[in-house]
Amino acid sequence: MKRFFTLLLTALLASTALSAQTPEEIIARMDRETDRFDAEGFSMVMEIRLPILGAFATTVYTRGDKYKMVTTVKDETVINWSDGVTDWQYEPSKNEVTIEPRKAGTTSDAESNKKMIDSVTQGYDVRLKGQTDEVWQFRCTKSRDNTDKDDPKNMDLVVSKSTYLPVSIKASMHGVTVTLRDFTLGIDEKDITFDPAQYPGAKITDKR
Repeated sequence: MKRFFTLLLTALLASTALSAQTPEEIIARMDRETDRFDAEGFSMVMEIRLPILGAFATTVYTRGDKYKMVTTVKDETVINWSDGVTDWQYEPSKNEVTIEPRKAGTTSDAESNKKMIDSVTQGYDVRLKGQTDEVWQFRCTKSRDNTDKDDPKNMDLVVSKSTYLPVSIKASMHGVTVTLRDFTLGIDEKDITFDPAQYPGAKITDKR
């Protein structure tokens, strides 16, 4: 019985230590986990909600310099690939693939989103506003010394307690709400590489 209570006390102390983590410690651990995104690849859903036009979602798969993006707006779907040198775009409604060289100095939506994840709390004051058994919920408020006009005033960040990966990042600005969600670590490079064999009969327009 004494051994039982000793084990119980150990478990309670471990639980208390976990719950006592500061927001800074949790975010630092999240940053270490997302540092694996480049080498192992990751996927996420980017949802954009616009006034009047409503919402549309893009699923992003990326690893290193390569990415694949599947965007659906109403009934139309477009698939984009890039390896950092060449861009491919497939429009199912036209059954057409357009190939173009990557324009120098351009930044893709996938790259912009990854940058946002890499520095999600930079320039923000972070506080824990709630938690469940599965996640921590943070409110990120723009710091007074953050003069970047493109940064939203507030962001809501949810972090998984089991993986320390972000569960969702939500921000609104000028009536537009952007939510990054459904993060998954680990993408096979072949799954984000354009393969013409998967689109037999498609018209190929090569602009290189």
